[in-house]
Amino acid sequence: MPEPTSVERQSMEVDIVCVGFGPAIGGFLTTLSRALQHPEAQPHLQSRVMPGMPLQVVCYERADDIGFGVSGAVTRARGIRASFPDLEPSEIPMAHEVTKEELVYLKDPVGASRRAKGVKLLDAVTRALGFLPASRDHALELPFIPEFMRKDGGLVLSIGQFNAWVGSLLMASGLVQIWPSMPVSEPLFDGHRVVGVRLADQGTDLQGDPTDAYMPGMDIHAALTVVGDGPVGPVGRKLDEYFGLPEGHQQREWAVGMKMVVDLPEGCSLEPGTVIHTLGYPEPEIFGFLYVYPGNVASLGIFVPSWFDSPVRTSYRYLQHWMMHPYLWRHLRGGTLRSWGAKTLQESGRRGEPYLVGDGYARVGEGSGSTNVLSGSGVDEAWTTGVQLAEGVIELLEADEPFTRENLERAYVRRRRDSWLEQESRVAERARDGFQKGFLRGLVGMGLSGISKGRLNLSGPSRRPYERVPSLEAYYRGKLTPDQIAQIRAETTAAGTSMHDALMEAAGWPAIPYDAKLLISQQDALLIGGKVQA
Repeated sequence: MPEPTSVERQSMEVDIVCVGFGPAIGGFLTTLSRALQHPEAQPHLQSRVMPGMPLQVVCYERADDIGFGVSGAVTRARGIRASFPDLEPSEIPMAHEVTKEELVYLKDPVGASRRAKGVKLLDAVTRALGFLPASRDHALELPFIPEFMRKDGGLVLSIGQFNAWVGSLLMASGLVQIWPSMPVSEPLFDGHRVVGVRLADQGTDLQGDPTDAYMPGMDIHAALTVVGDGPVGPVGRKLDEYFGLPEGHQQREWAVGMKMVVDLPEGCSLEPGTVIHTLGYPEPEIFGFLYVYPGNVASLGIFVPSWFDSPVRTSYRYLQHWMMHPYLWRHLRGGTLRSWGAKTLQESGRRGEPYLVGDGYARVGEGSGSTNVLSGSGVDEAWTTGVQLAEGVIELLEADEPFTRENLERAYVRRRRDSWLEQESRVAERARDGFQKGFLRGLVGMGLSGISKGRLNLSGPSRRPYERVPSLEAYYRGKLTPDQIAQIRAETTAAGTSMHDALMEAAGWPAIPYDAKLLISQQDALLIGGKVQA
């Protein structure tokens, strides 16, 4: 077989090609397709590659379905509601208005987490408040939620279901094409201009070498490439490698979101629209969430941040310990796992913003640095970036102006800079710096940033995880001796098993009591298969 680099590739010309179908591209295509439907816009929005036809717009999504995903979300939904002013949440599967919101500090009920002196003092204070109705089950319900965290009037959403709903509206219009199960491998360059994308080769082995079924990916040429493939998408990463990041920007902060969708047990008292935010357990640095949908279904999960200084970053098991916390387990016991998954989150916010535009391309969504790291929200922000880009693109098309960097800066980036999105991202820009020096310092820093609208912050040096995560021996000092760690390493190596379970149990974490319903080993969970249902 010839090497993939030497084969002849088919090509196709379109006007606009989009990479990834998430909320940002959904906002872009929704706004653009409505303009295409407007009778007065028809002459201005005709195709340049197929004269006499409507604008040729194609979106490629790497997942098997545009609704494939396991991300629950709570959002203020300002941008989404602006696009759908008459929206009834019941129109979107699994959506519901936020009806109740709680912020809960979880104490350690098993005595295994690694808690600094300040956190232990905080635990002691909360124990002293045990007589309060809000303090029970090793937890304290905080009496208020900071304004910057509240989602008043917002929605709980299943992003998978939301994407599928938006996609169905778009495809019904007949004005845009959305192709799932079509991963894009890289952008196409002509000097410093992006001229389209290359679809991934098919029929390759695990090393990328061609097999007998090899079929080279097609080259899609377009005047504008819209990149919304998330924080670690191949096109976004290659743009960053090619152009670099703006001076002073970095993308060192990230998190793993480990998430599940659960059928709650019969008789569960949690009502649709309930939102629970947690902090403090299973480790102080790990934050959690639980969102309740109609039909006795919940999305729940934890965020394991890059500044969590543990060499044992087993997010799946940490999620199980979080679920079994008494405060949460009283609602979850007897439930059934419907689906699960994980997602990388870009937590650098505005400081992680790449070059938003260049000749022939524009970036939207999480990979463009739109996530607000103070409010912990990103869906509505991503949607809004797509809407803003579409408005700018329509402006340029109507003026018959090319998609140059200068034109896109004026039509898109300026819109973004003049919006609430930019104002709030500026407030949030340094909000989490304090976590670089500890959990409590980080909480205080977030509070200061929120109260002062970003004018006051607690600083901390940004370091890459490999620069800050200690060795196993240093991390478990006082709990496990170097000899014990060496023995665990030898035993697990001989057995061909991972060290993390053995290390955690030796350090005091209880074994997970698997029940074949909700508490399932990660290996068994991998065998569930099928379409993720939220």
